[in-house]
Amino acid sequence: MARKKEKITVKLDLPKDDSTLTKLYAILFVSILLGLGTATVWATNSGFIPTQNGEPMFTNLYCGLTAKDSQGNSMGEQFNSNVKPDYSANQSCSILQDAPDRVVWEGEEWNTLTKQGKNFDVPGVDPDQTGGLTVLQPLWVNCSVSADTQTDYVVAIRSQSGEIMDSYSGTTDTANDDCQIEMVNIPPDTRYEFIVFSMEEGKRISSFNFDMTVHYYDGIPSNMNNKSFWLGPEVELGPKSIRPFIFLNFFGMMFFFFLYPASFYWERVENAKNEVEEKFPDFLRDLAEYWKGGLSMTVAIQTLATSEYGALNDEVKKMSDQLSWGIKFSDVIKQFAERVGTPLVQRAIALIAEADRAGGKISDILVTAANDSRELKFLEGERRRAIGSYIAVIWTSYFVFLGVIVTLAVVFIPAIAGSNSSGEEGGDSGGQTIGNMTIRNIDPLFFLTVFYYGVTMQAVGNGTMAGLMSTGRFSTGFKHSGMMILVSLLVFNFLAFTPNLIGITEVPGLNPSSGTFIPSPLFLG
Repeated sequence: MARKKEKITVKLDLPKDDSTLTKLYAILFVSILLGLGTATVWATNSGFIPTQNGEPMFTNLYCGLTAKDSQGNSMGEQFNSNVKPDYSANQSCSILQDAPDRVVWEGEEWNTLTKQGKNFDVPGVDPDQTGGLTVLQPLWVNCSVSADTQTDYVVAIRSQSGEIMDSYSGTTDTANDDCQIEMVNIPPDTRYEFIVFSMEEGKRISSFNFDMTVHYYDGIPSNMNNKSFWLGPEVELGPKSIRPFIFLNFFGMMFFFFLYPASFYWERVENAKNEVEEKFPDFLRDLAEYWKGGLSMTVAIQTLATSEYGALNDEVKKMSDQLSWGIKFSDVIKQFAERVGTPLVQRAIALIAEADRAGGKISDILVTAANDSRELKFLEGERRRAIGSYIAVIWTSYFVFLGVIVTLAVVFIPAIAGSNSSGEEGGDSGGQTIGNMTIRNIDPLFFLTVFYYGVTMQAVGNGTMAGLMSTGRFSTGFKHSGMMILVSLLVFNFLAFTPNLIGITEVPGLNPSSGTFIPSPLFLG
């Protein structure tokens, strides 16, 4: 009976094409596209490109193509003229619609009364600015009323002229008493009256608690500030709210995308090569010892393939497999040098290949190459250690500069701006006059913009210099620059890009009067 032939499986670990440069070019292509995209968004929002109507080019282009009124008619022509778009035009564009601010009057408690009231204001957009568009501002009042005995009462809101805007009538301490007022719209005005009456002679209301909420519109698009700069949507991060798409961020992201992704990848490649080089002298030394012991190069490398050389393990295994296929030793080590691609390895391998071809005492050549490689790696380590303190100084100086700039932006500039805007000595509305010196009003956003641009450029310069001093490679410098830019983005977004600095109008509130008054009962007639 014939024996069944066993199947022989040969596992070939053939050399593969090096995809390092292909990946680098792909990363460069994507990062350049992202960099150009962020540069375009920044440039069209920064004010460096003037427009006829004074609005950012970004919003003019987008809204010029997409703006439509409630009937679906195009409103794009209002963004392509020399006239500033009005409220109705902004409302026709999805990114410029005015979102309501929520103002609340709460924590009030009135005790022991028969009738009582307070004045309050309702902010809102000026009707002359709406272009005929009706802006509805809803109001809600939730209240609770109690008395010693059941008492009929009325809660009402009326205007300065005495017109009742809305009211609620109820009886205390009854199951169906649900004290609340809901108005679809309360027009912006001052000195509205909020009043409560006991409707039964001789009966008092022992306590009256309420809270009032109004959604008001200020006419400024929610994604813009009061000087038509793009701020982007607000994002809540727990107790902190930030605007990550503010036009200033795109300036930093532009440099980040241009510099960091490709340099980060290339530094990983260089670090991998460095790890191979660190173990290379040990490999050469062991190879020389095996050669001195009488083993051929083929057997020596195949034996060393089972040793531990860290990042060099895969390369030694490949050389062992290639030698087992019958490839000449000189060709194997040349392919190894090409795969690693570093000058240190290529120089040592060229020396070994020439000695192998000439037939010299190759063990001495291997020892010499190992010592030479180890000395070069030692010198590189010494350079890194010596330069490390200078790198720390560069990073420290950058953090100090960043801290000073943020302190100026957050503390010093708002203080000056507040002091100048509060007075008009000498009759000059553009600032304050002290003696013969005029201190003109300053725009906090202008200084914040200059500060942020300065910090970003400082990051580019400091990071590049740190990398060049460290390794002599621009990729290392650009990696440092990218990390510095990222730090400045985080610090400015969480500390400096506050509402008062980026030009967001402060919520005015309902401004309730400090004291109560006794309202007239005119509305009862």
